[in-house]
Amino acid sequence: MKKIVIFSIVVCQLNFWVITRHQMGPFISMPMFKKGRRAVTNTKFPRRAFLMGGLAAFLSGCASKFRSYNGPEVTRLRMYKAQRFLVLDGTDDVLRTYPIGLGFAPEGHKQFEGDGRTPEGSYVIDRRNPESLFHLSIGISYPNAADIAYAQAQGKSPGGDIFIHGGPRKGIDPMNVRDWTAGCIAVTDRQIEEIYAMVRDGTPIDIYA
Repeated sequence: MKKIVIFSIVVCQLNFWVITRHQMGPFISMPMFKKGRRAVTNTKFPRRAFLMGGLAAFLSGCASKFRSYNGPEVTRLRMYKAQRFLVLDGTDDVLRTYPIGLGFAPEGHKQFEGDGRTPEGSYVIDRRNPESLFHLSIGISYPNAADIAYAQAQGKSPGGDIFIHGGPRKGIDPMNVRDWTAGCIAVTDRQIEEIYAMVRDGTPIDIYA
């Protein structure tokens, strides 16, 4: 992790140098090589500005997916599978609606691990993952006690890890399929940034067929 951070800072520093070089002319310069000998320029680096600029660029890039929200509280989520949309309710009004994608076998309630279905019923948002492979994600409390009991009666696992998360990964997940997840609810990366900021853990979610 330390090596990754150092490498990212170096990249940001180089980007910062390129931008600043064009803006400030000879004030910042890099060593030049000519015919095997190092040519020393007459200008010097403002090293503190160089380092701080690269670090600032790196940190701003890392923090960009985390938004702030100071609006009305989200009191409930409603999801309509057939219509493929998610609703964020406030106390008095609908705050947001989003189109969604579902599991690759979208019909019916999720019952077993690997069935590709998205759950139906009443759950809560019970966790969140800022390091999700799908940009950001918030977790749904599937399976509940009834889900577990039904699966166990069939000698199977109910599965789990159901999240609302960002969009497909290029080169890994299907890009032109509406229902592509293993049972999760997918929105775009920009939409999950907003949902992640607005929805608190403990918020109820009702999922309708």
